Amino acid sequence: MTPLLHVDKIYLVGFMAAGKTTVARRIAGRLGWRAEDVDELIEARERATVADIFARHGEAYFRSLEREILRLVMPLRHAIVATGGGTFMDPESQQAINLDGTSVWLDVPLETVIARLPTDGRRPLAADRSQMERLFAARQAVYARAHVRVDATGPADDIAERILDALQLH
Repeated sequence: MTPLLHVDKIYLVGFMAAGKTTVARRIAGRLGWRAEDVDELIEARERATVADIFARHGEAYFRSLEREILRLVMPLRHAIVATGGGTFMDPESQQAINLDGTSVWLDVPLETVIARLPTDGRRPLAADRSQMERLFAARQAVYARAHVRVDATGPADDIAERILDALQLH
């Protein structure tokens, strides 16, 4: 792999429960960068959970919030941004991410996602198993448009190390 020069911003993309938030924090800690989480920023701004926002306003409204939050984090450098599972599906968001930084797809098998998902209703798109399986399959081709794909099975520290190796950031 040719080294990516001047990597000063990393966007982690992938399905829900791929480990984006946890891995973002691990990488940020290793590099001395800041970690930002799109879903957490939305929840803080809206003073509501992602599940509540989906229930009250729908997915289209939520995606518009994601685009706004992405615009707010664009000026940041030396940052790791954990995106929501659907952020990269939005063509406008995908283009902005791929132009602004290095996108890294945390690729996990569906079985791993299911094992990691809480059953407390915090993940609105995970409520229906067959719907989630279709969503997972549909998103794979889009996640593949990320600059780098990393196997995201195993402990978060190992995943962070794989990303740092892939981007030659040590």
